[in-house]
This record gives sequence, structure tokens and C-alpha cells, in this order.
Amino acid sequence: MRDLKYLGRYLRPYRWDLFLAIFLVFVESAFEMIIPVLMSRLVDVGIETGDLGLILAQGGKMLLCAALALITGLLYARYAARASYGFGAELRQAQYRQIQRFAFENLDRFSAPSLVTRLTADATVLQNAVISGLRPLVRSPVMLVFGVGLSFFLNAKLAMIFVLTAPALGLILFWIVHKVSPLYARQQVAIDHVNGQVQESLTAIRAIKAFVRGDYEAERFDEVNTELRDTSLKTFGYAVRNQPAFQAVMYLAVVSIMWFGGRYIAAGTMTVGELTGFLTYVLQVMNSQMMISNVFLLLTRSLASAHRIHEVLEEQPALHAPDAPRRTVPDGSVVFEDVSFRYHADAKEDALSHVSLTIRPGQTIGILGGTGSAKTTLVQLIPRLYDASEGRVLVGGHDVREYDLAALRDAVGIVLQVNTLFSGSIRENLRWGNPSADDTVLWRACEQACADAFIRSKPGGLDAQLGQGGAGVSGGQKQRLCIARALLKNPKILILDDSTSAVDTATEANIRAALSALTNVTKIVIAQRVTSVMGADQIVILDDGKIHAIGTHAQLLAQDPIYQEIYESQMKGDGEHGEALYRKTAR
Repeated sequence: MRDLKYLGRYLRPYRWDLFLAIFLVFVESAFEMIIPVLMSRLVDVGIETGDLGLILAQGGKMLLCAALALITGLLYARYAARASYGFGAELRQAQYRQIQRFAFENLDRFSAPSLVTRLTADATVLQNAVISGLRPLVRSPVMLVFGVGLSFFLNAKLAMIFVLTAPALGLILFWIVHKVSPLYARQQVAIDHVNGQVQESLTAIRAIKAFVRGDYEAERFDEVNTELRDTSLKTFGYAVRNQPAFQAVMYLAVVSIMWFGGRYIAAGTMTVGELTGFLTYVLQVMNSQMMISNVFLLLTRSLASAHRIHEVLEEQPALHAPDAPRRTVPDGSVVFEDVSFRYHADAKEDALSHVSLTIRPGQTIGILGGTGSAKTTLVQLIPRLYDASEGRVLVGGHDVREYDLAALRDAVGIVLQVNTLFSGSIRENLRWGNPSADDTVLWRACEQACADAFIRSKPGGLDAQLGQGGAGVSGGQKQRLCIARALLKNPKILILDDSTSAVDTATEANIRAALSALTNVTKIVIAQRVTSVMGADQIVILDDGKIHAIGTHAQLLAQDPIYQEIYESQMKGDGEHGEALYRKTAR
């Protein structure tokens, strides 16, 4: 219930709609409860005496109550819909905003499919709980109290049957809720698994088709789909027992009332009209108890979804700006002071260990190292995508934790290994770097990234449309667009994380030449090719999260065995062709 209470704040913008809906349910229920009283008088007096005027008067009053109940019911539907759908929208918006505030460390705790389910299915469960549960939640107690009260008013002895059946109904409901409560949580996790499988399959659809693994992926989907089916069958297998069990008890009560009521009529202590009205109240009480039981089941499912949403909303972003953050980065200098980093506090080993490195403004730094040497991890500490576990990272002479996050990241242009583009035009994608950039500025950045030629060849040029994930351009073209997008930020620090791996060597050389002209920008280049970093002011060799060596190309080639091995394997492997490549890229 704590989770529901916490999420209740997102209903506040629609509280008047909610209050009006609750009030209208009360009014509707009151009109419906008057009808049996009118019916009792119509039967006992009007029909018994043949008073046509009384029959018409009572019948007219009953029709009026029914019409007013219908009108209030329709008004309730309007206001309840506004409250419920508004509540669902607020939940989705709040979660999405929270996710945008998350650091990478927070996102590591939630899988993408789970976040999708929480934003969609779980929010919809709570939204439906309001629109489907509000009416019975308010109406059922009203009808139950009035129905039982008026039943005692008509015949107290006969109404004692309700007192005898209530414990049985309570035990049935408790048993069902006890069974389905953990199953609803399992069902939502099963939906996570289905979403994850679908997402993975659609993302890797080209690889699946290339390796003819469609049948294998279909089997994997069948596993998670079967898990969801089995969990749902078991969950609702218990939930649907609610209705027949309640009906069995309540119809037993009806039979008992008919039996004893008939005896009372025969004895002259009860009239036919009173029994007719009493039976009407019996049906209303029975329906109210059925609705209450359904509300409990709905509430049980809502609790599972509320807990999952609450987990997202109460997750504290791992990165925080200080109370009075710096909003200007003076220059592009970067200093690592004895920096160590691990992705999780309980990790056995550091990903980075005691790294000390100084990069002056405007320098070009190359970073080489084998797979898993933590090259990407190192540069992710600069824009504060993660915080160092030990030591300090300084940008512009100040600890990165002193800066406003937006200001720091605006000063850092980063092109990561995974090149991400979005559906829309090329122009829209490029303007992620500078929303106000005009065509002249856009084309200049594209020329620096050697992306202008293929953009001009596309129908529409900058207005050419890209599919989801940048569908419609090759891997090398994606890389060049991402470089252009980063350049449009006019960053003080430009990080290229193996971002020219998909382009040919001639294009890569042209990109390097264009970037070398940016003398006021600190450039950090992570690469697998020696040719990509040979012209750098300093080359850093990382090995197993530690700095193995630092120096220029000439220094490392003369002194460092790891660099010599990399150089020999890449530059000498093809004999004269390798030497030619070296001379061309060194110019």
C-alpha cells in the first residue's frame, strides 16, 4: 500500500475529476437504492388495491430514479476516464523524465525491456485500476451498507442470513488473494522477458537472416511466450475462482431467503411486496460483494505494478551536481589524478587502476590497447558518464563533480563505439549537436567529417529521411554523421572512440587532416589502427586497466615492446604495401 500511496501524488492534477466521479457514484447508488422501496409500495398497495394512480405514480418515480441513475452513471464515466487516463499519462511521463536523469550506473540496474514494461504495461494496469476499480470501490460499500441496512429494516430475522454468509465470503477472498498476489509479480516479469526477446530479435534482424537463425530465434521466443502463457494461466486460474465461489454462497443465501421468506408470508409476518423488495436488495448486496472481491483482485495486481513503477521513481540518480555548480568549462585540459574505477561496488577488480594522465588544451592524444583494456571506460569519466571510484578527473582545471552536468557535457563532444542515429531527416540528426545551426554550419561540419559527398548524393540532401537507428546509411556513413554531429557542438574536448573503424584509410586520413586544423580543441582518439594515432602529440598504451606506456610514435616505436608488436603486425604485415600506407597516413 505504501507504493500506491506514493503514486497517488500523480493523481493530484486530476483530483477534482476524481472527486466528482466519486460523488456521482454515490448519487447513482442512492437513486438505485430508492427503487426497491418504491417497488415494495407499488406491489403491496398499488397492485393489492388496484390503485392505478398509485401504480403510475410509483412507476413514474422508479423511471425517474432509473433515468437519473443513468445520467449520473454517464457523467461518472466522463470524469473517471479523465482521471484515469490522466493518471496513466502522468506515470509514464514521470518515469520517462526519471530515466533521462539516470546515470549509466542507474541504467545498469534496470534492463531496457523491464523499463519498457514499466512505462507501458505497468502504467496501463494502474490506469485501468482507476477507471475499472473506482466505481465498484465506491459503489460496492454504499450498496452493501444501504442494502443490508434496508434489508434489516424490512425483516431483521431474514437479514441475519447475510451475517452468516459474510465469513465464508471473506475466507474465500483471502485464500484467492493469497494465491494470486505473488503470481501477478511473476506475470509482469514474464512480460519483461517477452519484450526483451522481441527487442533483441528486431534489433538483430539482419544478423538473424544472414545466419539463417530464424527458427532458432522463434524457439527462443516460444520459450518466453510459453512462460508468460503458463504464468498467466496459473494466475487467472486462481482469480476466476472468485466468481463461481461467491455465486455459490450467494445463491445459497437466496434459496434460504426464499425458503424462510415464503414461510413468513404464509405466517402473515411478511408481505409479498416486502419479500420482492428484500430480494432486490439481496441481488444488490450480492453484486456489491462480487464487485468488492473483484476490486481486491484488481488491487492485488495493481500493487505488483505499483511496486515496479515506484522502484523506478525512487531510484536516486547516481550523479549529482553541487548546490552551486560551475557552468563554464574554461578550456579543454584533462587531468586524471590517480584514478581507479569499478562498475559495481562489489566488483572483485577495478576496471581502471591508478591512472594518472595530463592532457593539455589543444593536444591530440591517441589511446591504444587490447580488447578489455578499459579504453572506453577511461574516456567516459571525462563527461562524467560515470564517476571515478577513487582519485579525481579534472576538466579545465576543476573536478568534473564541480560542474553542472549539462554544462560539462556540452563542452565535450563524444562519438562512442556504437553509433546511434534516430528516425527523421539527416538535418534533424545533425542538429542534436546544435539545434540552431543553419545549412552553412551543417555543411561545414559535414565537410570536416567527410560526410558531405554522400549526403549530396541522396535525394533531398540534408532532408533525406533515415529509418529507426539510422537505417538507410552504411556503417561508415553513420560514423561520419556522428562525427559531424559532435563537431557541431563546438566542443572544447572531442572524443573519438574507434569512430573511424568503418571508413577506408583514405577517408580516415582526410578526417584526421580536418580535425588537426581544430587547434583549440583537445582531441582524444581511441583506435585499433596505429595509423589513426601516429600523428598524435602523445600516445597512451593501456593494458588491463593500467597505463603501460606514454610517448610519441617515435618514442614508443623505439622503446615499447607492446607498441612495436602492434606496429609490426599492422604496418609490416603486408611488406611494401604496409610501408606505403605508413608514409601516406603520416603526411
